[in-house]
Amino acid sequence: MKKLFLSLVAAGLLLSACNQSKTGSTAATTDSTATTTANAANAPVMKFEKESHDFGKIKTGDKVNYDFKFTNTGKSPLIISEAHATCGCTIPEWPKAPVKPGESGIIKVTFNSAGKTGLQDKQITVTANTVPAQTMVHLIGEVLTK
Repeated sequence: MKKLFLSLVAAGLLLSACNQSKTGSTAATTDSTATTTANAANAPVMKFEKESHDFGKIKTGDKVNYDFKFTNTGKSPLIISEAHATCGCTIPEWPKAPVKPGESGIIKVTFNSAGKTGLQDKQITVTANTVPAQTMVHLIGEVLTK
């Protein structure tokens, strides 16, 4: 009987301790959300002229290039940390220096159609200090056999 009573007391203390921890966590989450909202208002904004480009019909083995032009319409410098494509046949190049508010930049994308046939939709994911952190652009077209 003593063991049952001690087990119930221990369980009660454990539940009480867990409940207090959740209250502190909620307060921290609320503060974090307020900070994120305040930062989002001052965050850089990446605005693309075109979010997709159709390169039309090309032959297998051809390479096509396209420059995705963007402008930082936010209130702080835009820093692109990474840009990657859905496959190794598409290679993006992005500016390494910060893009100041009001200034423009280019993400140059090269698609190599070697070994590809049919309709292609290559997605390029750009990661930057924007809210949300990732923006996607598409390079689409059709690769014909020779």
